[in-house]
Amino acid sequence: MAIPGEKAVLYAFWASSCTWRVRAALVAKRLSFEERTIDIVKQKQQKTESYRAICPSQKVPALIIDGVTLVESMTILQYLEDTRPQPSLAPATPLLRARMREIVETVVSGIQPLQNVGLRGSFENEAQYTMFVRHWTERGLETLEELLSRIARDRMYCVSDQLTHADICLVPQVYNAIGRHKININTYPTVAKIYEALLKDNVFAATHPDKVKLGSQ
Repeated sequence: MAIPGEKAVLYAFWASSCTWRVRAALVAKRLSFEERTIDIVKQKQQKTESYRAICPSQKVPALIIDGVTLVESMTILQYLEDTRPQPSLAPATPLLRARMREIVETVVSGIQPLQNVGLRGSFENEAQYTMFVRHWTERGLETLEELLSRIARDRMYCVSDQLTHADICLVPQVYNAIGRHKININTYPTVAKIYEALLKDNVFAATHPDKVKLGSQ
C-alpha cells in the first residue's frame, strides 16, 4: 500500500540499462522519486557495506517505496504494475502480455546478463570480453528482430499500441548496443525503427542517461 506523501528513492547509476528500466517506469507511472547515484564503475560504491545493506547482490537498481526496499529491475516493474495499475504498462489480453514477455525475456535473460561490465574480470583480456559481448548482443538483437517483425512491423511500440515493459526493456538495451558495443543497429531494421520512435517518447526523453548524467554533475 502506498504511503501518502512518501517519495520513492531510486539507487541508480546513470549508464545502467537496468536502472533506466526502472527510471522509465517510475516516470511512466507519474510517480515522484529521488535518484541517488551509486557509481558502479569508477568509485565501486556498490561494493560498500552500506549499500550491501540496501541491496544484497550489490547491484543497481534498488528502490525504496511504500516503506520497503525492492531489488532487481523486473521485480520492481511488476510491483509498480501491481500496486499502481494505471497508467498500465502491460497490454490487455493474455496473448499480448505473452508477446510482451517474449521481448522482455530476450532482453533481460538473453542479452543484458551477457554484456554486463561485471563479466570483464572473467576474461583474460579486453578483446575476449568484447568478442563475447558482441556475439551475444548480436544474437539477441537477431531474435528481437525476428519477433518484432512478426508482431510490430507497422507499430511505434513493441506490443499493441501502448508503452509496455517490452519497450522499457528494449530501449536501454539498444542504447547500450549502439553506444558501448558499437553495433550497427540498422542491421535490424524493425528494432531500429521502434527504437528511434521510442526515443522521442516523453518517458525516454525525460529519463535518457545523457540527461541524467548531465543533471548529476
